Amino acid sequence: MRRLLFTCLILLSAGRCAASADAGQVDTLSLTQAQQRALRSNADFRIAQAQADTALAQLRAVREFPNPVAGYSVSKINTDGRSNATAEGRGYWGRSYDSIFSLSQLVELGKRGVRRVSAEAGARSAEALRDDARRLLLQSVAQLYLAAWEAREEVRVLTASAASLRREAEIAATRYHAGDIASTDLAQIEIAAAQLDLSAASTRAGAQAALIALETLLGVAEPRGQTVLSDALDDTAPAVNVQAPAGPRPDVVAAEANLAKSEADLTLQRHGPIPDLTVTLQYEHQPPDQPNTAGLGLSFPLPIWNRNTGNILAARAAREGAQAQLEKVRMQATADAAAARVAFDEARARADAYRHELQPKSAAIIQSVAYAYEKGGAALVELLAAERNDNDIRIATARAQADAATAAFVLAAALNQIEPPADRPTLP
Repeated sequence: MRRLLFTCLILLSAGRCAASADAGQVDTLSLTQAQQRALRSNADFRIAQAQADTALAQLRAVREFPNPVAGYSVSKINTDGRSNATAEGRGYWGRSYDSIFSLSQLVELGKRGVRRVSAEAGARSAEALRDDARRLLLQSVAQLYLAAWEAREEVRVLTASAASLRREAEIAATRYHAGDIASTDLAQIEIAAAQLDLSAASTRAGAQAALIALETLLGVAEPRGQTVLSDALDDTAPAVNVQAPAGPRPDVVAAEANLAKSEADLTLQRHGPIPDLTVTLQYEHQPPDQPNTAGLGLSFPLPIWNRNTGNILAARAAREGAQAQLEKVRMQATADAAAARVAFDEARARADAYRHELQPKSAAIIQSVAYAYEKGGAALVELLAAERNDNDIRIATARAQADAATAAFVLAAALNQIEPPADRPTLP
């Protein structure tokens, strides 16, 4: 009995440990994995892919010929009691019924080729819009990833500064008991440390909010902001050829294809009044006088009352709108590239200045002032001022580095140099 109870306790403990491990498990996510997951699960990109597939299906549909129409009719059936029997017999085929078999085929004149051109342009536009959705999605994922990284770095800086001030508070407490400083000095250090703790807590909440936004973009069913970022900042920025001219951005390609489609649609509407022919082959059986006869027929609508004027005017207006949209997108692409170059140059220069000049100087100053304060050679005001300045410099350095990486992604997207992530092991 004791052995059985002992075994049950062991199994229960193991089950609780396993449950705790599963509950505490969180995703570790690199930027490449985040982009891969977004391309696989993001709803907007999946919609764009579905629209491209629909356009390709429509292109296949317009390439197909209309089906012929088969018909059969029978008439001249006596309803007054007289027999339809003939000398050929009383069977169905021998009676004097007028049986007609027909086969009709619609023949479009001047429309089929234009409709195919319109569908091809529509497919090109849909595929370009899908590629543009991919471009913007990769840029958005990178921006949110870097925003979460920046918030995480700010939390780290503030937490480390608070810990440093608490160590200074311990030294100040020793000096206070020795009678070297007043109680107000000790209180000021403790207040400054508490403020940094509160700032770190607030920034931590902002970091979690940024992670929730990132998880939402990645299509996570229940975003909670528990993802752990695995990339260092130096591993995230893309290689951008700043001097290279902007490539054909997908949104520009889509606008060009949409203009070509609108021109084809206008041509199609202008060909609307051209009548389409319906060719009919006919076989007729009516014994005894006309047992087997054949016929050929042509039919077409007469464009007398409706000359398709309304549809032509609508198509012309749509073409003018597509032309204006293309000009707008081209100007926007040029402006995006110019603004992104300026922002990239400024952010990169600022990040280099903070990283290689200001932050090393600030670190040396705070180390010197803290040492002097411990030895009684510096006042409390000097220590707190140096601590605040060092916090500002370190936070500004993290922001500058994140801004530089973000500007690199924005410039790569503006120049159409942003590439889908390379194949790596992805998250389940």
